[in-house]
Amino acid sequence: MPPNVRHRRLHRILAAAAGLATAGTLLAALPAGAHGSRPGPQHPGRFQDVQLLSFNDLHGNLEPPAGSSGRVTERQEDGTTKTVDAGGVEYLATHLRQARTGHPYSITAAAGDMVGASPLISGLFHDEPTIHALNKLDLDVTSVGNHEFDEGARELARLQNGGCHPTDGCYDDGETFQGANFPYLAANVTDEKTGKPILKPYWVWKKNGVKVGFIGVTLEGTPNIVSAEGVKGLKFGDEVETINKYAKVLQRQGVQSIVALIHEGGVPASSAYNYDCDSPGAGDGISGPIVDIAKHVTPAVDALVTGHTHQAYVCTIDDPAGRPRMVTSAASFGRLYTDTTLTYDRATGDIVRTAVTSANHVVTRTVAKAPDMTDLITKWKTRSAPVASRPIGYIAGEIGNTGTESPLGDLIADAQLAHARSLDPEADLALMNPGGIRAPLTYAASGGEGDGVVTYGEAYTVQPFANTVNLVNLTGAQLITALQQQVSGANEASPKILQVSKGLTYTLDLTKAGAARVVVDSVRLNGAAIDPAATYRVATNSFLAGGGDGFAELGKGTNVLVGGDDLAAFETYLTANSSAASPYPVPAADRIAVLE
Repeated sequence: MPPNVRHRRLHRILAAAAGLATAGTLLAALPAGAHGSRPGPQHPGRFQDVQLLSFNDLHGNLEPPAGSSGRVTERQEDGTTKTVDAGGVEYLATHLRQARTGHPYSITAAAGDMVGASPLISGLFHDEPTIHALNKLDLDVTSVGNHEFDEGARELARLQNGGCHPTDGCYDDGETFQGANFPYLAANVTDEKTGKPILKPYWVWKKNGVKVGFIGVTLEGTPNIVSAEGVKGLKFGDEVETINKYAKVLQRQGVQSIVALIHEGGVPASSAYNYDCDSPGAGDGISGPIVDIAKHVTPAVDALVTGHTHQAYVCTIDDPAGRPRMVTSAASFGRLYTDTTLTYDRATGDIVRTAVTSANHVVTRTVAKAPDMTDLITKWKTRSAPVASRPIGYIAGEIGNTGTESPLGDLIADAQLAHARSLDPEADLALMNPGGIRAPLTYAASGGEGDGVVTYGEAYTVQPFANTVNLVNLTGAQLITALQQQVSGANEASPKILQVSKGLTYTLDLTKAGAARVVVDSVRLNGAAIDPAATYRVATNSFLAGGGDGFAELGKGTNVLVGGDDLAAFETYLTANSSAASPYPVPAADRIAVLE
C-alpha cells in the first residue's frame, strides 16, 4: 500500500475513534429533534463545520400551500401532537437566510421534484417561476426527481441551460430564460443510445480547501410513475450501483467527503416531523425503499439526503461497514428544511461521521416574508390571475385527499366516469390513481372568490398533469387483477389504492398479504358480483391506461378511446353538479371497506 494511502486511512481511523469516544456523552446535549453527536475538543484549524441545508419535493409551491398540504404535525414534549401552518417560498427564503447566518461554510442542496405537479402560478409557465425562485434561494445543487421528467428530457435540459419554451416562447418580452444557476444531477439517468448521463452525475462544492462531493440520482422506478413520452429514450439505473460507482470516481479525484442526493425515500412510524425514528434503536422507526438503499450504499458516502415519499425524518441507518450514517428528508412543498452539520477533517479530507448532527425545522409563517420572493410571486400571480381566478364550482366543505379512499378521490372518479359516459354511454366505471391527486379542495377562500368557491387555479393544483380520460375494455378477471395490483407486485411494499367511481365497491383486508388483501368475492358493480368472463368498459387517465404506477393490467385494455383533458372533465362535472345555492357535498368515501 502506498504511504500516502496508508496516511489518509490512518487519519480517518483516528478521527472516527475520537468521535466515537465522545458520542455517548454529548448526544444528550443535542437540541430536540436532532440526531447525531458532536466531536470532542476542537483541534484549531483541523476541523471545519460545514452546514448542509436541504429540502425536497417542492413541486413548484411558491405560494403557501393550502389546507392539509400547508401544515405539518409537531410532537410535543408530553407526547401529544399539534399542527403548524408551514410553507411558502417567501418564508422558506427567510428561514434559509437566517439559518446561514454565522455559517461561512454553508451549502444548500435538494433531493429532486423541485418542479412538476406544480400549482398554476408555476405550472402555467412550464415551471420557469420556480427555477427563478430557486436561483434566488441560492440553491447550490439538486438531484433530479421523477417529476423533472413530466415534460421530457428536452424540457429538463431547457430548465437547466435556459432558452425560451419551444411552443410558448419567452414570457418576458426581449428576455430569454436563463435557466438554473445550480446543477441538476442525474447520475443514474442515461441516454439509451450513448449510455452517458443526460446531465452531470456529480458536483463538488469547494471553499478554502474544503471539498464536498454530491452525487444525484432519482428512483430506478421512475419510468413506472411518469408518462412513457416523458422518459422516452432514457434508461434509469440502480440507485446503489450508480452512487457506489461515482463515489469511487470522486475519491480518485481526491474528494473524500461525499453526500448522496437520492429521490427515493421511506416512511417513518409517525407523521410528526420531529419524531425520533432512531427509537428504540438506530433506524428502527423507518421503513421503505430507502432503508435497503442506505444499507448498501458504500461507506464512502457520509450522508444521504432523500425525498419522493413526502415524509419527514432524520434517522441514522448503518452503512455496509456497520457505521451509523445520517439519512434525512424534509417532507414536501417547502414546509420544512433540514439543517445538518458535517464536521470536515482537513487532515483526511473526510467527514468525522460520528460528529454529524441533523434536525428538521418548520418553515413557519411567523417570520417576515422575503421581499424579493414577494415580488416574484406578485409578478407571476398577476400574469396567471385571469386564468386562475375563474370560478368553476362550489363545495359544501373541504374535500380532502388523504386516507385509503379519499372524498376527493371519489369526486374525481365520478367526474371521469361522467366524461366517459358522454363519449360512450356504455362506460361502467372509472379508476383514479391517488398520486395524480396533488392537493385537497379547500373550503376557505384562497383569494377574493369567497369560501366554498372552487377556482380553476385550485382545480389545476389538484390535477396538474394534463392527462386525458381514456376508455378501454377489460374483462372482469382483468379488473380483479388490476385491483390486486394495488397491493401486490410493485405496489406490495407501498400500496397504491385506486380511487373508484360510484357503484364499484369491495373490501380491502389489510390483515392479509399481497394480492389476498383484495377480497375477490366482495368486488361488486352496482350490487352485482364481477363476472370474470364479462367485458367492462373502464375509464382511467392516460397515465394509468399506459400501465403507470405498477398497474400493468390496465395497460392491456382493448378498444381504446382517447377522451378529453382530465382537468376539463373535472371542471365540467363540478360546474354541472354544483351552484352557490346547492354546493357539492363532501363525498362519504365509503366505497372501499377496510379491515385492519
